[in-house]
Amino acid sequence: MKKQRTYICIDLKSFYASVECRERGLDPMKTNLVVADPERTEKTICLAVSPAMKALGVPGRCRVFEIPDGLEYIMAPPRMQLYIDYSAEIYGIYLNYISKDDIHVYSIDEVFMDVTDYLHLYQTSAVELSHRIRQDVMTATGITATAGVGTNLYLAKVALDITAKHSRTHTGCLDEKSYRETLWNHRPITDFWRVGKGTARRLSQVGISTMEGIARADEKLLYKLFGVDAELLIDHAWGRESTTMADIKNYRPDTSSLSSGQVLPRDYLFEEACLAAKEMADLLGLELVEKGLAADSLTLHVGYSRQFQKKSAHGTERFLAPTASARKITAGTGRLFERIVDRYTPVRRISLSLNRVEEESWQQYDLFSRPEDLEKERRIQKAVVEIRERFGKNAVLRGMNLEKGATTRERNRQIGGHKSGV
Repeated sequence: MKKQRTYICIDLKSFYASVECRERGLDPMKTNLVVADPERTEKTICLAVSPAMKALGVPGRCRVFEIPDGLEYIMAPPRMQLYIDYSAEIYGIYLNYISKDDIHVYSIDEVFMDVTDYLHLYQTSAVELSHRIRQDVMTATGITATAGVGTNLYLAKVALDITAKHSRTHTGCLDEKSYRETLWNHRPITDFWRVGKGTARRLSQVGISTMEGIARADEKLLYKLFGVDAELLIDHAWGRESTTMADIKNYRPDTSSLSSGQVLPRDYLFEEACLAAKEMADLLGLELVEKGLAADSLTLHVGYSRQFQKKSAHGTERFLAPTASARKITAGTGRLFERIVDRYTPVRRISLSLNRVEEESWQQYDLFSRPEDLEKERRIQKAVVEIRERFGKNAVLRGMNLEKGATTRERNRQIGGHKSGV
């Protein structure tokens, strides 16, 4: 018989905003604070709002202009490196209790833990263990954490997202039976993990608005609506989840890729946008060298200014052989950009991915490249990587990085598209 497992999902409450409050010696439960860049327009999205503002009805990911007039608050510019440092410290606290082999980092502020084999060791319950861990986090950092306990990963997540919010102890606990008894008719259905607005809309069209509705529905109808995704939806409706922590740790994708994306600071004309795309290609080439990888193709996706309501441009360019050459990747990006992008429509968004990434040891030379030239470029790229690691990302720049519309210098000062704060 398969051993019943127990999982804990821990989330750091309004993480970015709580860090900013603590850095100022303020209580996030009583302080109105938003994390947003004051140098951007009022349409910019708030990365986080403090629990005190959430209590006043301000959504966690609203835009600045959506904050009610007359509400006084502190606007804290993002400091991504600071949040990473806090997250690393808190992860260290988790490791005091649980091996890294039994922890899955879901995001900067959320983790899953398989605590099945630790409960006997600590002679405690999962709820009590989560309380001890959360108390250590509060003592060390001043950050409030909430927790969900479940008999599978899905139930732990739902216990965190829904049940814990209504608990004075900031902890929720679910098994399949209690899930069906307490949450089968919970609304809105989008509160449940992996049920987005699109899924809810399609379910609503056939009269389904609850998890019980999904569980009781004709499976043929659900498969017609969602294809193979219906299997997961049905399992979750019954509170089932077959994936374990071991499955997550052992998972290896068939293919890998490296990608980069950015929303441009304004509408870019064709030449400026092409330059920005080439800069992204150059940086991805350096990342390949840094990681000892090579790619066999690139895919470019370009979104136009919203005011034109024009369909995005999309295309792929294949290399003659897998490569890590920034020169080839940049040239290929330029060719593809000129081939697929409308010259007369301003660009606002660019994303670039290098596909089927594999170890550089498998790299092949094509008939049109001299091996000694490729090796020379590789040595130069490795030198650039080493200089950047030692002196900062802007220590070495190309001429194109200094041209009008170039974005690399500013992006090198950011983490995840936001100011690093250092």
